[in-house]
Amino acid sequence: MSEFPIELKYASSHEWARLEEDGMVTVGISDHAQNALGDVVYIEHPEIGRLLAVQEEAGVVESVKAASDIYAPVGGTVVAVNVALDDAPENVNQDPYGDGWFFTIEPTDLTDLAALLDAEAYAELCDAEAED
Repeated sequence: MSEFPIELKYASSHEWARLEEDGMVTVGISDHAQNALGDVVYIEHPEIGRLLAVQEEAGVVESVKAASDIYAPVGGTVVAVNVALDDAPENVNQDPYGDGWFFTIEPTDLTDLAALLDAEAYAELCDAEAED
């Protein structure tokens, strides 16, 4: 069973967003998404300094099963990427909400977070997808 921390917001494309104390937003993929992908073998990061629009393709995550685009759940400028994933992409599978984070954005507009799903709504979306 996948877990969905309640302090995070979720995009319907399966990215999570965490508002940090400094106003930055850290982004990764959900436990549900990493389970569906299987063993992650490669991450393509966005470039630091890149300006992303909401739901713009920001990178790619590749697994033994498939490659999947990563989208920006909020708009803003990329200020950090998790380069540790270059050598340890398995962190996405082992700790999707911790060491498996992908990148951090300085948001253009924090109200973008309000358009995302809370944990309960995201869990319902995942359940509905499982039924299809």
